[in-house]
Amino acid sequence: MKNIIIYAICTFILVGCKKQDEWLEKKSNKSDIIPSTVEDFQALLDNTDVMNTKYPAIGLIGADNSYILDQTAISGGTLQERNAYKWSSDIYEGELFAPDWTYPYQVIEYSNVVLDGIEKIKNINDTRIPEVKGTALFFRAFAYYQLAQLYAKQYNESTADSDLGLPLKLNSDVNDLPNRSTLKETYDRIINDLIEAESLLPLQVSYKTRPTKLAAESMLSKVYFNMQNYTKAKEFADIVLSKNSELIDFNTLSTTVNFPFPTVRGNNTEIIFYAQTISYTFNSRQELCVMKDLFDTYENEDLRKAIFFKKNTNGAINFGGRYTGAGALFCGIATNEIFLIRSESLARSGNFVEAMNDLNKLLKERWKKENGRSTYSNKTASNPTEALLLIINERRKELPFTANLRWEDLRRLNMDDKFAKKLTRNIGVNIYTLEANSPRYVFPIPPVEINFHPLTQNIR
Repeated sequence: MKNIIIYAICTFILVGCKKQDEWLEKKSNKSDIIPSTVEDFQALLDNTDVMNTKYPAIGLIGADNSYILDQTAISGGTLQERNAYKWSSDIYEGELFAPDWTYPYQVIEYSNVVLDGIEKIKNINDTRIPEVKGTALFFRAFAYYQLAQLYAKQYNESTADSDLGLPLKLNSDVNDLPNRSTLKETYDRIINDLIEAESLLPLQVSYKTRPTKLAAESMLSKVYFNMQNYTKAKEFADIVLSKNSELIDFNTLSTTVNFPFPTVRGNNTEIIFYAQTISYTFNSRQELCVMKDLFDTYENEDLRKAIFFKKNTNGAINFGGRYTGAGALFCGIATNEIFLIRSESLARSGNFVEAMNDLNKLLKERWKKENGRSTYSNKTASNPTEALLLIINERRKELPFTANLRWEDLRRLNMDDKFAKKLTRNIGVNIYTLEANSPRYVFPIPPVEINFHPLTQNIR
């Protein structure tokens, strides 16, 4: 029954590829199995193939942590991956299917079906309803956040009221085709959904693919951090770390296996909420190599150097330290990221001593032990600026291939001249550049969406 129900739910019109009349025909033909019970709605949300495993990270391909070894390897990627790697103006070149847009909007459609349907449940005393509603709100916010990092500008409080945001689909009505919101409206929706979700979600769940109250609080910290509201980011990071400050002692992990971290069914104590990215061709190839300027920053006693990275037979460095415990890249939420959010937020407020305390607590768990004793010596800073430089550097080292985080950080840090960075790629005889704050930090909306429902295209 679960599979039939899931099949009956058609993807929201903005996802592209499905015409409205096809949707209506399918809905009519399946009218007897449209989800209507709490069990049905929970089944939709538990479809991990849709809700947990296909989040975008094409921004990571355009970031500065990796490069493709040679021209032949570049040709092996998909068209959109190749163009994202070169920061091309047109990444689609006529292709209709855009997974980085389509899959998150599919999550949003499932969430909206649940949110609309749960309001029609007659037994309002069913104790399962709050969790189901909170879960749907969380997933909708999570998906909109991922989309905003690719298809909208970096949040800037002074321009957010006029900058273009996302089309905010908030119901399952196929006839409702929203135009683009403002960026402020997009982030307000994300925050409001998370706040409401936090009030409804349970403290504990059976599987980390389901969100908890702690997951909503973690996402609020992450969203405010991205908005550069470091006061609110710290506030929610405090809440999260007061409940769960677990960090993995990297001395307990193997430095020889390809994937040293437990799978989703394993016991990775740092993971608060589990999600993973789309399986990109580039990220699964041995030719995807770690930038030397990143690899060389790891000290020999830093176990991340051996656990995260493996030398290929051609001498290049590949990344294997995925919190998925497998080939896909992790894009959920874990305590290591929350520690770094709080650390940077503290440094930006001037409290560099506490900021360094958080950083040192994290790094101590990454350092080699000898005879059961850590070889780590605390890093120090004499002022907030020194602390901030250290923390930003360690953030890149701790989260090098987690979702779009490096892409997000480049966008955020480029707004400050002290951290702005110009990216360069040499491919054959061609040199490609991405200037700080370039409009190419915003991906174009897939043309099929523009053609079907006129939306203002991003200038790239």
